[in-house]
Amino acid sequence: MKKKTLALGTTALIAFAALGLATPAFAQDKTVKIGVLNDMSSLYADIGGPNSVVAVKMAVEDSGLLKKGWKIDVVSGDHQNKPDVGVNIARQWLDSDKVDAIADTPNSGVALAVSNLVKEKNATLLNSGAASADLTGKACTPNTISYTYDTYMLANGTGKALTKAGGDSWFFLTADYAFGHALERDTSAVVTANGGKVLGGVKHPINTSDFSSFLLQAQASKSKVVGLANAGGDTTNAIKQAAEFGIVAAGQKLAALLLFINDVHSLGLKTAQGLTFTESFYWDMNDQTRAFSKRFAALANKNAMPSMTQAGAYAMVLHYLKAMEALGGNPRDGAKVVAKMKELPTDDPLFGKGPLRADGRRIIPAYLFEVKKPAESKYPWDYYKQIATISAEDAAKPLSASECPLVKK
Repeated sequence: MKKKTLALGTTALIAFAALGLATPAFAQDKTVKIGVLNDMSSLYADIGGPNSVVAVKMAVEDSGLLKKGWKIDVVSGDHQNKPDVGVNIARQWLDSDKVDAIADTPNSGVALAVSNLVKEKNATLLNSGAASADLTGKACTPNTISYTYDTYMLANGTGKALTKAGGDSWFFLTADYAFGHALERDTSAVVTANGGKVLGGVKHPINTSDFSSFLLQAQASKSKVVGLANAGGDTTNAIKQAAEFGIVAAGQKLAALLLFINDVHSLGLKTAQGLTFTESFYWDMNDQTRAFSKRFAALANKNAMPSMTQAGAYAMVLHYLKAMEALGGNPRDGAKVVAKMKELPTDDPLFGKGPLRADGRRIIPAYLFEVKKPAESKYPWDYYKQIATISAEDAAKPLSASECPLVKK
C-alpha cells in the first residue's frame, strides 16, 4: 500500500513539474515568421512588391528584438492578383512553413479570401495594401487588422472634396473586383450625401492596357468628374490615355481615387500635375518620415521612396512585434496577438499615435494632396502639396455605423 501511495505521489510530482515547466517554455518561444504576400510582378508591384519586403525587414531590425535573442524570419510570395493563388500560398505557409503572420496583401479579393483562411488557422493578417473597408466591416475577424487606409477614407477625402468644390456629377471607371466595387460604392455614397449625382459608370478588367472604350463612355456622360476607382498600373494607364483623349482639356476633371507616389513618379509631373487624391502617408511630411524614407530608398529597388502601403507594412509589423514582446513570447495564437495589439497604444515614427480599434482599423489622419506642377518641384520625389487634413475621426467609418460583429453596440 505504501509503495502504491509513493508511486502515485511521484507521478503527481512529475506531472506538476511538467506543468510548471510549460509556462516558462511558452514564454521562451521567441521565434516568429512573417510572410509578405503581394503582387511581385504586375500592376501593383511598385506600390507593394519587393519593396514591401524591404519595409518589413526594416521593421524587424528596428524592433530591437533580434538583439534580444529573438529569431524573426521574413518570407515572401507573389499572389498574382488571384485569390486562389494567394490562398494556396497562405495555406502552405500556415500549414507547413510555420508562418505566424501574413502582411501587406494588396488586392482586396485576395485579402478577403486570405482573411478567412487566417481566421480558420488562427494566424494573423496584417493588412496594409488591400483597400476594401469590408475587411474591418462586415468581413472583419479577430485575426485581421487594417493599418493604412481603406475605401471609406478615400471616398471621404477625394470624393467629398471634389463634390464640395463643384464637381457634383460623376462617372466611374471601376476595376472589376472587390476593391473597385467597394471604392465606387463608398465614393458614390459620399457624392450623393454631399448633393452630387452619379451619372453612371463602367467596369473594366484588372490590368487593362486599353481604356479607350471606357474613356469614350466617360466623355459621353458629360459628367464634371471622372472617378478612377482603380489603382496602380490601371490608374496610370487610364490617366495617360485620358490625356491623349483630351478629357481634362475639354473640361472634365479626373479624380484618381487611389494614387500612390510611385504612380506619380511613373507618370511624371507634366502628366500628373493637378491630380487631387487622398493618402495617409507622404515621405516628405516631417523629419521622421524623411529620415525613414531615406533609409528605405537606400535599400529599395530603383531607390524608390516608400508608398503609403509600404510605410504601413513597416509601422504595422513594428507594432505586431511590440505585442509579441509584451506577451513574453510567441503564443502561436493569432487572435491573442491581435487582441494585445489592440490593447497596446500604437506609436510609430511614420503615422504617430492612434488607437487600433475593436474592428481592427488603425485610426490615423489622412491628407488631401495635389500633384505639383513641374516648376514647383525642387528636388527628386518632391511631388505633393498638401491641400487639407482629414481628421482621424473623419477618415474612418464611425464605430456606431460599423457592420463588424466584433463591435459592441
